[in-house]
Amino acid sequence: MEKYNPKEIERKWQNIWENNPSLYAVNENSDKGKFYCLDMFPYPSGDGLHVGHVESYTATDIISRYQRLKGKNVLHPQGWDAFGLPAENYAIKTKTHPSTTTKKAIENFKKQIRMLGFSYDWSREVNSSDPEYYKWTQWFFLLLYKNGLAYKKKAKVNWCSKCQTVLANEQAEGGVCERCETEVVQKDLEQWFFKITDFAEDLLSGLGNLDWPGSTKVAQKNWIGKSEGTEFEMKIKNSEEKIEVYTTRVDTVFGMTYAVVAPEHPVIEKLKDKIENYKEVEKYIVDARKKTELERTALQKEKTGRELKGIKVINPFNNEEIPVFVADYVIGHYGTGAVMAVPAHDERDFEFAKKNNLQTKEVIKSLDSRSSIEKEAYVEDGILVNSEKHDGLTSEKAREEMTKWLEKNKIGKRKINYKLRDWLVSRQRYWGAPIPIIYCDKCGESPVPEKDLPVMLPTDVDFKPTGESPLNYSKEFHNVKCPKCGGVARRESDTMDTFVCSSWYYFRYADPKNEKEFASKEQIKKWLPVDLYVGGAEHTVLHLLYARFFTKVLNKLGYIDFDEPFKKLRHQGIILAEDGNKMSKSKGNVVNPNDVVEKYGADALRIFEMFMGPLEDAKPWNTKGIVGITRFLEKIWKINPDKIIEDNEKIRQGICSFALRDDNELKERQQEKAREEVKYMDQLINKTICKIGKDIENLKFNTAISELMIFVNSISTFGINKNNFEKFLILLSPFAPHLAEELWENLGHK
Repeated sequence: MEKYNPKEIERKWQNIWENNPSLYAVNENSDKGKFYCLDMFPYPSGDGLHVGHVESYTATDIISRYQRLKGKNVLHPQGWDAFGLPAENYAIKTKTHPSTTTKKAIENFKKQIRMLGFSYDWSREVNSSDPEYYKWTQWFFLLLYKNGLAYKKKAKVNWCSKCQTVLANEQAEGGVCERCETEVVQKDLEQWFFKITDFAEDLLSGLGNLDWPGSTKVAQKNWIGKSEGTEFEMKIKNSEEKIEVYTTRVDTVFGMTYAVVAPEHPVIEKLKDKIENYKEVEKYIVDARKKTELERTALQKEKTGRELKGIKVINPFNNEEIPVFVADYVIGHYGTGAVMAVPAHDERDFEFAKKNNLQTKEVIKSLDSRSSIEKEAYVEDGILVNSEKHDGLTSEKAREEMTKWLEKNKIGKRKINYKLRDWLVSRQRYWGAPIPIIYCDKCGESPVPEKDLPVMLPTDVDFKPTGESPLNYSKEFHNVKCPKCGGVARRESDTMDTFVCSSWYYFRYADPKNEKEFASKEQIKKWLPVDLYVGGAEHTVLHLLYARFFTKVLNKLGYIDFDEPFKKLRHQGIILAEDGNKMSKSKGNVVNPNDVVEKYGADALRIFEMFMGPLEDAKPWNTKGIVGITRFLEKIWKINPDKIIEDNEKIRQGICSFALRDDNELKERQQEKAREEVKYMDQLINKTICKIGKDIENLKFNTAISELMIFVNSISTFGINKNNFEKFLILLSPFAPHLAEELWENLGHK
């Protein structure tokens, strides 16, 4: 038998599949139900596929092939998240239009994907930078706009001076730009927002029904940040002004020893003549404006602030006068922009009070009375002390009674707050979908009529960032008439955050050639929601939250009858370099899939990445490991079709042929042993089918491959009949499709 030659075999089958895509793509004639299996569509960078892509794409390919083998109608598409800063920055650097570099990168990606035998349905390919796609991105903007869910306002935004654009909070975590790691500053700009906060409760409650990783659901829950508490007024001494505070722990109100307002709180400006150290306070406010919201609220940051000297507020529960501070850890748009500070029972307040030598007053004791506030705040519920008539009440009971008292005296009320902020979608860059709004001096702002979509990106622009959108400088782009009065008007020059493009793309795959709708109701009903979605955990509070928002909007407006886009979600772990560090070009430790396939073959790379460990775990690359996988595939190859016996009787005869003709007792023993071994192999193939099926369903690919290895070792020991070998090849085919197809053909099948 010829030596196993993966390069030759794989090229042969890839050509067959490319010329006959129906062999491995959508099974349109199935009557056993649909299965929509989706990868997070990639950004087509010039670097091409990396081994991390291979891991997640192999996982979804295994699942898709498995579901086809079960007779399901499978949708497994692929496309390109092609807009965005990297392509634009590369265009600036190379002086090449981003559409040119993006097209070249996509061609390379597709070549690599085909090299690995992934069974995508290329007839449904989408590209977010294609006008036929971003026409519908703009349509979604208008849908939100017309339903009061898109609006423009002046706001403090996160600004990256290097990328020269606005960033959403999610893109500026830690106070640095997620793309270039430049320090982010605050800037006042007119910006477009989507009203995701209108769906805060729906986004929160919907998490309970999703088959998603627990850590992802917790991260979204924390980002939405629902809290149920009490809001009440506090009078400012010798003034008509008041401040409102919001707290989830009104039971600790007798322990309030100071209050804090945000740097942007309007009371500071109103009372500046009474603030004795206003110049010092003003400087602090100016410095606070330079920080991002995420910097200001970071738990590990040092809590800074300045007392508003000459200003006192009055605690309505005991009429005590307490000092007021301005501190940047309080955010103007969260809650009321002011908080009551209880150092004994809040970690942040404790730290601030200790630094500023402020009083700490204990008002909650643990149920066993052993709690202490000498070294740290006691933050749990307990029993009230030093709280006048409320002493002895539990925290829960006290919260209820105190809130009722505030409501009765009309100085407070129950309140639910969310940390979630509206989604800032304006970007001052070129390579994105233009915002379909027109401005007229006479009529104000108007949406572009749907018949005029798409609003095309102009070509007469310089991509170099200036702090304004490059579209500002395009005469071609701005030469437009007002859709209301027909007078001279001007287009909006900002483009959309690329996460808008990826918030609805999974709908487009269902009906990618539709010129009248983003997707027909018939095709949406046929394919959506997505049954399995696989991608990186880094998109937890970006893409995944936004996609859920879009789906809930469509559901509310009657376009669809479901309100969650992805039934089941799984994240792949990071593949590390052999030294355990993250792969990076600067460290020279990147593993290139092309090199691995050239040396070992696509099937070996696919199986190795699935065998390295659980899909969700971080795993270091190991070249010795892939050598072992190659030996495993060679072992399968050596199971020569000529030696695979047609039935069990011939196996028994073959095993017994060496027995002495005249030794009937020995012959009988050998025949009994042969019968047991054949029975064992019949049972083993069925156990293997059962185990691998369950493992694939649960995405436990490493243990499924272990089961395949156990079975191959058993073949070497006991032999195998043709029927069982065919079953084995079917089990192998989702993992190593090229080798399985070749051996299947060698057995005489089409």
